[in-house]
Amino acid sequence: MRLASYNVENLFNRAKAMNLEGWAEGKPVLERFARLNQLLGEPIYTDQDKAQMVKLLTELGLSKSDQGPFVILRQNRGSLVKRPKAGGLEIVANGRTEWVGSLELIEAPVDLEAMRNTARVMIDLQADVLAVVEAESRPALRDFNTEIIGALGGPLYRHVMLIDGNDTRGIDVGLMTAAGYPIGQLRSHVDDSAANGELIFSRDCAQFHIPLPSGKQKDKQLIVLVNHLKSKGFGGLAASAKKRLAQAERIKLIYQALVAQGEAYIAVVGDFNDTPDSAPLEPLLKGTDLKDAFVHPAFDDGGYPGTFDTCKAANKIDYLLLSPALFATVTAGGVWRKGMWPGSQPKRWEVYPQLDKKENAGSDHAAVWVDLDL
Repeated sequence: MRLASYNVENLFNRAKAMNLEGWAEGKPVLERFARLNQLLGEPIYTDQDKAQMVKLLTELGLSKSDQGPFVILRQNRGSLVKRPKAGGLEIVANGRTEWVGSLELIEAPVDLEAMRNTARVMIDLQADVLAVVEAESRPALRDFNTEIIGALGGPLYRHVMLIDGNDTRGIDVGLMTAAGYPIGQLRSHVDDSAANGELIFSRDCAQFHIPLPSGKQKDKQLIVLVNHLKSKGFGGLAASAKKRLAQAERIKLIYQALVAQGEAYIAVVGDFNDTPDSAPLEPLLKGTDLKDAFVHPAFDDGGYPGTFDTCKAANKIDYLLLSPALFATVTAGGVWRKGMWPGSQPKRWEVYPQLDKKENAGSDHAAVWVDLDL
């Protein structure tokens, strides 16, 4: 069995604010969007709340219209705002129950060649079990499988599953599996909460159970926990580190509970948004017996220790953490970078011929994989 994980950075559509030239451009938009959504959810709007809402709406380009360059305000019933003819903006609702609507990010299509390069990576991986990070939805993942992978002549994944997580930007985690590896039990952890009631996972820690084919492993299963931990670049470094730490601690408890139930083959995979030496990942990397596939003697990193952007050590953020029994079955492993932009000359690694400019990259992330003798 080949197990892989790949952050695809959306398949068909991506929030326009996330698709700008650099993170520095999109970050303020996303931060204002998140803060305004938080305020809009309050049961009662104080004068201070209203003043901040006006400021954020104006900064998001919504002072004169419900549609800005990156965000749409939908007022389906009742009114949140009034725009006097004399100018300005006024919050007329006094709480969330006085109007029905939403704040939404405007999406933009993914570059067509980038879409195809994403599919080329997924085809060439030849994974039996592929964890997918930053996919828009199950229909998008299903359609990408049939319409893009299929159009390029790749073998279709037989099973495709994704449950919407806690992120409003359409960057969820899912799983695709080949024929012979049906997805059995599925559990979402979107509602896992801290003591203060705050949701732990930014997206989800999706738990997939895959029964293994009959034979020497009869009645055994592979359990894959697919994750996308809190980003460093959104919400402040200290706050994001605290959030990743809480997420890692919760994943540790989920993993330990599965071990206590007698499960032997467990993989914790995905984009963890931090490096192996970071404090937020210590609960997983030092507080459990999980082993990073990268340290296996049969794993080949291709001469680069990282998985993101330039693939330096500081860019090692994608993981395949394996339980001891699963780690013992590894026969090979590696990092697939052919869909990543290799930089200017000299190119860091071999890429697809169709990847001739940065915007054609399938993703800023490499795919990581291991072969398991199950």
